[in-house]
Amino acid sequence: MNLSRLGLSALQNAQQNLQITGHNISNSKVEGYNRQTVLSQTAGAQNIGAGYVGRGVQAVTVQRAYDSFVWNQLVQSQSAGASLITYGNEIAQVNNLFGDRTVGISPAIQNFFDAMNAVASSPSDPDARQELLGRAQSLVTQFNDAQSSLKAQRENINTQVRTTVAQVNSYVERIHDMNQQITAAKAATPDHSPNDLLDQREQLVMELNQLVDVKVIEQDGVFNLTLSNGQVLLGGSQVFPLQAQTSNSDPSKVVVAYTAAFEDGVGKTVQLQDSNFKGGQLGGLLRYRSESLDATQNYLGRLAVGISSAINAVHAEGFDLSGEAGGEFFRVELGKPIPSNKSGVSPAPDLNISLADANKLTGSDYQIEFRNGEYSVKTLPNGPVKVLTPAEAENGFEIDGVTFKFDGAASAVDGDSWLVQPTRDAAARLELVLDDPAKVAAAGKDKDGNPLGSANGDIALKLAELQETRTLGNGSLSFNEAYGQLVNKVAVQAQQNATAAKAQANLIQQNYASQQRISGVNEDEEVLNLDKFLQQYRAASRMIEVSSNMFDTLLGLRN
Repeated sequence: MNLSRLGLSALQNAQQNLQITGHNISNSKVEGYNRQTVLSQTAGAQNIGAGYVGRGVQAVTVQRAYDSFVWNQLVQSQSAGASLITYGNEIAQVNNLFGDRTVGISPAIQNFFDAMNAVASSPSDPDARQELLGRAQSLVTQFNDAQSSLKAQRENINTQVRTTVAQVNSYVERIHDMNQQITAAKAATPDHSPNDLLDQREQLVMELNQLVDVKVIEQDGVFNLTLSNGQVLLGGSQVFPLQAQTSNSDPSKVVVAYTAAFEDGVGKTVQLQDSNFKGGQLGGLLRYRSESLDATQNYLGRLAVGISSAINAVHAEGFDLSGEAGGEFFRVELGKPIPSNKSGVSPAPDLNISLADANKLTGSDYQIEFRNGEYSVKTLPNGPVKVLTPAEAENGFEIDGVTFKFDGAASAVDGDSWLVQPTRDAAARLELVLDDPAKVAAAGKDKDGNPLGSANGDIALKLAELQETRTLGNGSLSFNEAYGQLVNKVAVQAQQNATAAKAQANLIQQNYASQQRISGVNEDEEVLNLDKFLQQYRAASRMIEVSSNMFDTLLGLRN
């Protein structure tokens, strides 16, 4: 009977190993699956007086091949990789928009000044004048179209942020559900781990990190989740969902808010800065918007304002075919300040801005806040801060070529703020005012201030010379150079991201290989295990057969 029991224990152990081996082979291509093995030990021994005789083998538990440190490295590298890929997909669109020098704004600028040179050569030629207005309208259209493309991308990013936030919340809910299943499974079998449930939960965390960088804090077998800045998404049995909201300070942006607390079943939300998100698709989207898209629109708007301002200033010095002084050639508006009245006590004072000197424009945005009886003007994102009294704000002040002036500055209350984006949408607001070729003020004036006549092209020549005149960037950039700087900046950012993405892909591959060496299923090895455990199963069966034969022999002796 002892031999039979030994055979039975060996048979059962072999069967369990065969089942786990088959389970490994079945899940060898399943993402997130960790190889499992049966942990076996001797069943002990019996003292028979002449020594101890073993009682066979028993399975202790089923364990998975898992290393939390290696797994965390893989998760973090994949999250960073997802951010870089998302950033690269977005900036590639802008790079393609500006990268082709044969179409778009660059050739439109060249064509406009070529037409201006033609007018300077033949001031009274109506065809040259008409061609100039056609080229001018084409230039305006190129600016408008480029800005329209950037605006469409901004709206698409807003949509992606909303979609990604909804996906994040879905994953957090599923991980919360897995926590409950794992807790129940452990309560039912305290000495054993529900390996497949653990694998599924970790795979969900890995996929969640593809969307947003989260940190896992394990407590009593339960996963708690936080954002990289420490804000809780899942704490114990409570889920704190994210929300996609229109920014309080900038209506053109959709930002992410977290649930800070619940009052009467309603969550109180706090909007997060884009810089709080580093990894995952969400981090890539927000980083691209803040680092690249905002600056691209601002610099494009600065160029539009610069061209309009410089052309208008010179054109006003000239005279048209009727001897009338030149009027506006182009028109462009600066962006209106966006007030935010957080206190809700009274409307914030009106803030008006105007162009003082296009040459001094930097393409920066500005955040103005009133607190403790003072106005602070910060150049975004990390520029200097200027502090003013209400009287100074009322009288007006200039920063980077923009004049700021408050109406009723003394009525502000703590918490009032204004976001100023002078050039953000200026390219969309650029328009051609001149619609009559005869109104092109190409002629100059004599020493007495009288028009020199329709055959004179002094002002047209002066206008043509603006193409190479450095009228932007405090006298450091011409129009072509300013546009080239914008194109080059986008190209450099795209190249830097591509390089970083390639390096990150190599790191992900290395981390994945390390994780698979520990946790992956080697099908060749599992096939060998099948043969090994099958032989064990056959040997155990033979042992039972021998035991049965021995018992039959004993019964036969009695007869």
